[in-house]
Amino acid sequence: MTKLAQLKAAWAAGDQIGALRIASRFGDLGAHADPIRRAWDAHKNAAFYRQIKKDPEALIAAGFAALADRYKLEA
Repeated sequence: MTKLAQLKAAWAAGDQIGALRIASRFGDLGAHADPIRRAWDAHKNAAFYRQIKKDPEALIAAGFAALADRYKLEA
């Protein structure tokens, strides 16, 4: 099973964080790279993002939106 197939299967199963984890390691994310990688980092380091006055939940939501847009996934 390819990484993209794993990503789509995780998303379809409702595991958006798992799909985000897989996508954050992809090399070719185009314009969606920053929000996807920042969302994964915010998930792993939520306390840090709160310290620098960023909302980790909003960053993660933006990452999910970018992921859905990049791979045409149903939200």
